[in-house]
Amino acid sequence: MPHSNGVRPLTNGKAVLIALAIATVLTSAGSCDVSSPSDGSQPASGAPANPGNTGNAGNAGNAGSATASLNALTVAAAGSMSGYSREKFPHWIGQGSGCDTREVVLKRDGKDVKTGADCKVTAGSWVSPYDDKAVTDPGALDIDHMVPLAAAWRSGAAAWTDEQRKGFANDLTRPQLFAVSLQSNRAKGDQDPSTWKPPSHTYWCTYAQNWVTVKAFYKLTVTQAEKTALADMLATCK
Repeated sequence: MPHSNGVRPLTNGKAVLIALAIATVLTSAGSCDVSSPSDGSQPASGAPANPGNTGNAGNAGNAGSATASLNALTVAAAGSMSGYSREKFPHWIGQGSGCDTREVVLKRDGKDVKTGADCKVTAGSWVSPYDDKAVTDPGALDIDHMVPLAAAWRSGAAAWTDEQRKGFANDLTRPQLFAVSLQSNRAKGDQDPSTWKPPSHTYWCTYAQNWVTVKAFYKLTVTQAEKTALADMLATCK
């Protein structure tokens, strides 16, 4: 029998279906996809964001994790350099679109970077994180291996295959490759933190965190002097 207002009542089944539909709409409206930047940009070839010298701000939380990772590393004497050569670490390999690893890092770390048709970097501006030096000539930059190739050889890479060493030398995922001034890179050479530290003290915290991250990922050893120096650098994190 119809109600006095002329509207027929909903059956229980229809009421449930309508309630579920409303709930679904409300849930969808309250959610958003944050899996990628709104501008659609992504670092090239898996490269991390520009690692420029931002000082120690915000690094205190990461320092505890880095210290734990440092303490988990195997302490051992430096291995022999017998048999070492840079050719055993094939580097600056092709990364697609005509670019090699060096060019990818230069583009990642610089601002207003310009390239030629062959992907060769021709102009831009960079700040070398090791010494805060401003650079506008790409030819005045080296791509530094955070853990130098020879240092890796002495701490375990001598036992790797050439393919493994190639991956290490061109690693765009870990904090291993940085565009730095020629002067700082060549002063560093193949030294570990026990004998060389960045001239910019505000970068020590980040430098030590990056060094530990690379050594931990590749399961490389540290000397006792190296471990002590890294701990001292991590103590500067604020």
